[in-house]
Amino acid sequence: MSQAPNDSPLTKKEGVPEGLWMRCGGCSAMLFRKAVEEALHVCPECQYHFRISARTRIEQLSDPGSFEEMFQEIEPADPLKFVDKKAYRDRLKAEQEKSGEQDAVVCGKGFIKGRPVMMAVMDPNFMMGSMGSVVGEKITRTIEAATEEKLPLLIVSCSGGARMQESTLSLMQMAKTSAALARLDEAGGLFISLLADPTTGGVTASFAMLGDFIIAEPKALIGFAGPRTIWNTIKVELPEGFQRSEFLQEKGFVDFVVHRKDLRSEIARLIDFCGK
Repeated sequence: MSQAPNDSPLTKKEGVPEGLWMRCGGCSAMLFRKAVEEALHVCPECQYHFRISARTRIEQLSDPGSFEEMFQEIEPADPLKFVDKKAYRDRLKAEQEKSGEQDAVVCGKGFIKGRPVMMAVMDPNFMMGSMGSVVGEKITRTIEAATEEKLPLLIVSCSGGARMQESTLSLMQMAKTSAALARLDEAGGLFISLLADPTTGGVTASFAMLGDFIIAEPKALIGFAGPRTIWNTIKVELPEGFQRSEFLQEKGFVDFVVHRKDLRSEIARLIDFCGK
């Protein structure tokens, strides 16, 4: 099972500002929050990679001031009038207020070490990065823009999969994004797929695993169904860590496992390698 990040502020003590310290989701060490942030949100003790927002990811990857956001005008709707524990419309509003985003992906054009790139970055802070119609549409438009402008494409996946509140509409995004990537490939474009913890469900079953190069962060959970679902379905005990980046690299599903501090250099190297 994925280790849920525990970056909640510790209980406030007298004379200690709230939120100054945080606990690592990997080794449970108490960490000085500022030190973690300066280390790109990686634990200095065990190198556990905390989940980060799309905006933080973009800031880490792109050259300062180079990112230009696109497709911000696309907003989610509730065509099915879906209700579970609460109305989907209310859930969307709450997620927007919590994350500061319209939906679970931020797209645009930027530079990585001087190389122009089209980017789509998923945000785990918005409904665990789940893919609904807006996510699928924005990613598809980003792919099409990369094809039209002949630019390398980077998609950063961090998602629990297709969004159940949109039913079949969310599943349709798997085909739509994959078809757009096929057109990019036919045009000779470069697609680098970066997998963060977690990358699961319909995202894994579509665009996340279609990259010319597939990079994963260390120990990221990557798979379709989770270990507990697999056990409850087929009653098979699977190897320890079988859905982690390192295991998938060993089996050939992932090309590189790259520490967060090295991602900019690795992406720039791949772009240069392909002459894009």
